[in-house]
Amino acid sequence: MAKKPKKQGGRSASTPRQKSGGKRQTGPAGLWLYGRHAVAAALANPERRVRRVLATKNARDWLIEAGAAAAMLEKIEDIKPEIIDHALPDGAVHQGLAAEVFDLPPVSLKDVCASKAAEGPVVVLDQITDPQNIGAIFRSAAAFGARAVVVQDRRTPPLSGVLAKAAAGAIETVPCIPVVNIARTIEALQEFGYYCAGLAGEADISVAEAPKDMPVALILGAEGAGLRQLVAKNCDALVCIPIAPAMESLNVSTAAAIALYEMTRR
Repeated sequence: MAKKPKKQGGRSASTPRQKSGGKRQTGPAGLWLYGRHAVAAALANPERRVRRVLATKNARDWLIEAGAAAAMLEKIEDIKPEIIDHALPDGAVHQGLAAEVFDLPPVSLKDVCASKAAEGPVVVLDQITDPQNIGAIFRSAAAFGARAVVVQDRRTPPLSGVLAKAAAGAIETVPCIPVVNIARTIEALQEFGYYCAGLAGEADISVAEAPKDMPVALILGAEGAGLRQLVAKNCDALVCIPIAPAMESLNVSTAAAIALYEMTRR
């Protein structure tokens, strides 16, 4: 991760609090998921409204073997691969399977933090915009039991397409919470009892030293830029992943996987 200030500052009690809830609505369809795992996970998610499914015969047979519900199988349009090609962006690797879906219902940060169903960390993405990286982070979040992934509303690509394929179905199991202001969301997490650890290459302490007796939020910055100054300042501490001096930094999705493993293996 990029170099960031080592010293953390306090937070002003007079700073207005953000309403940390999801703003995305379950609006018209037009979101396309493609790839076998992404589509199969969507079909298995009772919260996901599916408008239509395009599948080749082989892909439909795969869905049947994977245990897709009969109600979802009825939505399948059995067509040729080139028809799916025309429905999707150029170069989409769809594996013979695509689904047009509606957004998932919004989830609030308060509800996620209060839930007893999950005890893992919350992952906060500070201006990470690359869909491949975001998808890979969702995949790691699912693998290591994260409660949710918080993203910046206006700067995050839709949870579909390349992002959803890279997530391999994880967007169906890990809640995504879009917020307006990341710095204020960190304050909200702290009010909910979370220790907010910002990942930064020049931090003095290792991610392994994060508290073990309280819930943790892992704050990740964009590759190159790292955490923004105000976001870093609002964290309880900056932590690092010790790596060999010959390598300056790790890809942000790789760093997320390592940090989440370290935080949850305890």
